[in-house]
Amino acid sequence: MVSVSIETSEQVEERLRRVIAAADFVRHEGVWCFRESPADHPPTLTADTLAVVGDQDSWSCLVPATAQDGGDVERFGIFSFHFPDQADNSGFVGWLATHLKSRLGTGVFVICGSNRSRGGIYDYWGCPIGLIDDVIEVVEGLRAR
Repeated sequence: MVSVSIETSEQVEERLRRVIAAADFVRHEGVWCFRESPADHPPTLTADTLAVVGDQDSWSCLVPATAQDGGDVERFGIFSFHFPDQADNSGFVGWLATHLKSRLGTGVFVICGSNRSRGGIYDYWGCPIGLIDDVIEVVEGLRAR
């Protein structure tokens, strides 16, 4: 459930540090990319497919990158968070994205889903593959505090 609350900046920081520390955090090994297909040809899902989103023109499928994807495809490192049941993670995406932008200069992408048997909301995060080790270090530092 999305939480609505009025908090000071300090209270938000304190709450989200507790949330990140309690979340199930996973670094997904390998190099990942978005593979696109026309809207009238949905992708075939495989065990390696992390996410599929679409717009009126195409499908975009987050999958492990291969040599066949070519040199013009952006390559990403991926990590994820599954949040505990009832965790108030409101504002988490903006909070962590701001930390990563200010510390490393990088933007990120986030794809969210829900799995009620594991507490509810989960996020897949992507960053440029060349920064994944630095991003993981920042995240681990925030989890340790």
